[in-house]
Amino acid sequence: MASRKFKYQRREDSSSTDHCCVPLCVASSKFNSVLSFHTFPVDEETRRKWIHSTERFNITSHTRVCSRHFISDDLIELSTPKGRRLLRKGAVPTLFQWNGYSVAEPRRTGVWQRREDYTPVDEDPVPMDAQHLEHDYCSVPEPAAVDNALNQTEDLRKEVDRLRRQVEELSVSQRFCLGRFAASNDDVRFYTRFMTYSHLIAFWKLIEPASHNMIHVSRARATTIRSETGTTGSAWGQSLQPIDEFFLFMVHLSVGLKQRDLAHRFNIHQSTVSRIITTWANFLYTVLGSVRIWMSEEEVKAHLPNEFQDYPDTQVVIDCTELRCQTPSSLLLQSEVFSTYKSHCTFKGLIGMAPHGAITFVSSLYAGSVSDKELFKQSGIVSLLKHGMAIMVDKGFLVDDCVPCKVYRPAYLSKREQISADEVRETQSIAWLRVHVERLIRRVKQHKLFDTVIPLSITGSINQLYTVACLLVNYQNGPLVKAWAKD
Repeated sequence: MASRKFKYQRREDSSSTDHCCVPLCVASSKFNSVLSFHTFPVDEETRRKWIHSTERFNITSHTRVCSRHFISDDLIELSTPKGRRLLRKGAVPTLFQWNGYSVAEPRRTGVWQRREDYTPVDEDPVPMDAQHLEHDYCSVPEPAAVDNALNQTEDLRKEVDRLRRQVEELSVSQRFCLGRFAASNDDVRFYTRFMTYSHLIAFWKLIEPASHNMIHVSRARATTIRSETGTTGSAWGQSLQPIDEFFLFMVHLSVGLKQRDLAHRFNIHQSTVSRIITTWANFLYTVLGSVRIWMSEEEVKAHLPNEFQDYPDTQVVIDCTELRCQTPSSLLLQSEVFSTYKSHCTFKGLIGMAPHGAITFVSSLYAGSVSDKELFKQSGIVSLLKHGMAIMVDKGFLVDDCVPCKVYRPAYLSKREQISADEVRETQSIAWLRVHVERLIRRVKQHKLFDTVIPLSITGSINQLYTVACLLVNYQNGPLVKAWAKD
């Protein structure tokens, strides 16, 4: 851009109050006596150029353009201080703020304009052998060329497939999901408590058909959204697949990771993690709870281990377990959930095990202050017992008057100085068999969520979480004693 300088002669007075109409120009004759202000020309062609250059279309007799928008060659300077500056004929304003008050150099003519002005000289015509022949659409390519093109296409397709698999593998390896640990049974057991990846997938195939009708917890917690697509993208604004939601739930239950940690691992919001955990706790509580786990007398006897040959009518081995919980601020609640046995606030539940090691009964959780006998009566297991059956319990279960069946229980003194030799042998035998129910409870507590103090904030879903953990033990592990495994 070439800038052209111009100078003005100052007028001594200025009685008019004209303003410049050009956009972004605030010049006024009232405050600037150096500038002159010019009306639009009468000539139609020149007037049209002024309108186009100033971008002003509503023109009146009072519309003015100041002299700063004209090059100095277009101005006829005043001869006296009181004279009037004029414009040369055909002058057009070209200097504006948007072009830096400069005039562009003349543009170079285009290629086609130069081509039109070009006068060709006589040249020799193009030889016939150098001219391109028209394409023959009836021609057939050589078979070898076709085979070569097909081979190249096939090679490229294989390369694309290979690269796509690499991208998928890299994506899976970088995301925290089940597929990332599919090749490591140790990792699968650590994160889900399932023995192997095959055990986990077998269990997933059992529950996957029902997951399509799962009812998700919504943001408002007052409404529910039924998933029709099998993903949570529409309900929660996320894109976790159902199997990865299940994996998230199992990691929370088995490893005890906090919701904030899970949110960072799965790259989702913490509130979404909370909704997924609540949804899957309710879902598995319903699905697994609908499966009948109480066994008939014939089924129990068919799987009775040799170790129970002295107690062949044993239907279930019963024991209680306690989960430590946060101490409530209310003194009344503290007194209800405080356990004298654990010296801590707890939730208490009852578990029943078949002689061969399978969980056949799980009660709801109760306040830690409840006695074993009262929990036994409220759990509902009494209605399942019949004449001819027998139960094996700890010495704290004084439930002989509550059940219609026989009770195997270690002997206790009951105001006696000592117990007989037969009672000692029986106590040792029963205690040795009851060790297995304690091992089973230990499997339940391998879910690390129950290893720490349970916050009161999840008391609304702790019963579902505990029941699901108990019922999952039947699917996650092998038999308590390897010798009990039957072909």
